[in-house]
Amino acid sequence: MVFSRLFFLYLFLPICIFLYAGAGSIKNKNTVLVIFSLIFYAWGEPVYVFLMLISAFVNYLAGLLIDRFRGEKLDSIAAFAAVFYNLLMLGIFKYSGFIVENINTLFSAEIPVPDIRLPIGISFYTFQTISYIIDCHWENVKTQKSFKNFLLYLALFPQLVAGPIVRYSTIESEIEDRKTTVKDVAYGVNRLIVGLSKKVLLANQLSIIADEMLGGIDNASVFGAWYGAAAYALQIFFDFSGYSDIAIGLGRIFGFHFDENFRHPFICKDITEFWQRWHISLSTFFRDYLLYVPIFGKRRKYGGLFLVWLCTGIWHGASWNYIIWGIYYGLFVFMEMKIGKKNMKKVPIVIRHIYSKIVILIGFGIFYFEDFGKLGTFFKTIFGFGGNGLIRLTEQISVVNNMYLLIAAVICCFPIASIIRKYTEKSFPARTAVSVASALGCAALLIFSSIMLVDATTNPFLYFRF
Repeated sequence: MVFSRLFFLYLFLPICIFLYAGAGSIKNKNTVLVIFSLIFYAWGEPVYVFLMLISAFVNYLAGLLIDRFRGEKLDSIAAFAAVFYNLLMLGIFKYSGFIVENINTLFSAEIPVPDIRLPIGISFYTFQTISYIIDCHWENVKTQKSFKNFLLYLALFPQLVAGPIVRYSTIESEIEDRKTTVKDVAYGVNRLIVGLSKKVLLANQLSIIADEMLGGIDNASVFGAWYGAAAYALQIFFDFSGYSDIAIGLGRIFGFHFDENFRHPFICKDITEFWQRWHISLSTFFRDYLLYVPIFGKRRKYGGLFLVWLCTGIWHGASWNYIIWGIYYGLFVFMEMKIGKKNMKKVPIVIRHIYSKIVILIGFGIFYFEDFGKLGTFFKTIFGFGGNGLIRLTEQISVVNNMYLLIAAVICCFPIASIIRKYTEKSFPARTAVSVASALGCAALLIFSSIMLVDATTNPFLYFRF
């Protein structure tokens, strides 16, 4: 099931909220959420829902074993076995075909390539189970003794299929003790509508430009290649941050406080800052669980850094362009580490902004092209060797026709709402006016988004495939 479907917005969600509100005790409320979460996932994955249930049971059992044999050898064995199982399942369903293809190419073998469909959300819920197991082993959280409550954590439908990666420690206390206020519901609904609007009104429209420019890279000019990369970068941002907004909003409606996953990443001044603002739940996961892993017996600062970025690339997909993409960003983060924060700040801020945006746009070009031939053409084109000139008439027309969309997308990259709240919070009349305007604006966005969805056959979020 997809958030950006009228069926979800006007039938599934209202019924869920109605039954949840009338459930009474927190145990009954949790039961309602578990049932609806399983329906939500099974709607699109009628078979693979059992894979998720098995994963939940295995990790729940491992948590109990870790708690039972705390401080003993079996504690570490249970933790290792659970993490190995999680990575094995992810490897089989996400990377087995990729691995076999490369073995066949490298050794001229003819091993049948497995055709396994990727279960939606497996990358996200696998990392949630891994974080839970490691935190149990490190005694950062208490072991969850109720399987229903653990399943609620793992399968909670607001964040199940495309994140953010919610750690157990974030909602540990709220699983068994939470309250939803009117303020929470208002905030959650507003956040949901903003996220939906990002997806429907911005991301879906930007995808048309990106596919036109990058999909026809052989005929693109220098401007067309950069224009396409910029459109794709904005598409990815509004698509994924829109999903995260919806997830955070839905979570708040049900009393859960998820961490932010995006903090206006395009206002960054360097690549390190970009990754402190982009897909925060993934970058902090690798930072906390992988960066300081001993390599060849020792903690190696730069070795850990490149391991993190290699895994970041691999996590995004079973294709070499994602691996190159991860290493590409790792090189720039490494370079900035070697230069140092103080020296980076000495560079004029305009230069830093230009540098970071060029690196980011090239990075999204790498992310887009799984075909190396097309990727090579992209690189030749952006640097002026594509043979199609600086700009083509069709590209000029595209910019003119999409001017309002592009301006709106750029404006929405800035923390406008935060700035407005900052300057109006001390004045009651101003704060009231902003609240009324915000409510009316959200109502309008919901209407426009719903109209756009009437004839839409499918609106998959891009990170479903990762």
